[in-house]
Amino acid sequence: MREVLLDSVVDCLKILPFLYLSYLAVEYTEHRMSAKTKEMIYRAGKAGPILGSLIGTIPQCGFAAAAAGLFAAGVVSPGTLLAVFLATSDEMLPVMLSRGTGGLEIVKILAAKAAVAAAAGMLADFAAERLIGRREPIPDHMEMCGHGHCGCEHHGIWYSAWNHTLKTMLFLFLISLVLGFGMEQFASSGLSGGLAQSAGLEAAASAVIGMIPNCAASVLVTELFLEGVLSSVGLFAGILCGAGTGLLVLYRENRNLKVNLAFTAGLFVVSAAAGLLLGQLKIV
Repeated sequence: MREVLLDSVVDCLKILPFLYLSYLAVEYTEHRMSAKTKEMIYRAGKAGPILGSLIGTIPQCGFAAAAAGLFAAGVVSPGTLLAVFLATSDEMLPVMLSRGTGGLEIVKILAAKAAVAAAAGMLADFAAERLIGRREPIPDHMEMCGHGHCGCEHHGIWYSAWNHTLKTMLFLFLISLVLGFGMEQFASSGLSGGLAQSAGLEAAASAVIGMIPNCAASVLVTELFLEGVLSSVGLFAGILCGAGTGLLVLYRENRNLKVNLAFTAGLFVVSAAAGLLLGQLKIV
């Protein structure tokens, strides 16, 4: 119990600066930038997913949480958010480095994730534009501030961003505790031994594990791969879904449940399908 509690605290502290900076960026956009500039950011264009895939490869789950907050505020496109989630390495890199995995192998894994993320993100933006049409400019007062009771009009953007951050951190901490105990039970139950019965089952099961919004999920998937329990199919399916606490922030900040569920389903399908494809290519 003590270890789970400590892990939950560490997970939250790791994303604290990224979460605060993302809220600060949103507050600055809301209070300091013109409507025209807001629209330019919101309509970042086709390069958004490519940029998101590159940013996501940096081994910190905080970027996914930051992107989710910016998406909820209407600053980044759904394709950009999807690209960040798919490219995010979370805890994979430090685990592999600590286990002596070769540098070339790690680079190939990150490059494959970034390529999938960019392609899927661009397709998502293309589909969203066709289904929804031209995106509207960001409103002068973003929904995030409206439902947060942050008092930004009285205390300024620094206080407001910190207020949002503390509320979200509390939410993440409580959920991380619950998930931490659940992950502990799963790891000790021996259920992981049946994951690699077939490529399709392995990809689907690994994607489900990877989508658990806790940094422990990517650790589990990576460890199972390094121990030989999972093949590269399971590795890619799991770590493509493994965006740390990004999904928690998305559901916490974005009040459109249908959009959240559609995004989650898309993340799962892309991760499982890409896992099957990359596994066949024998990248690692």
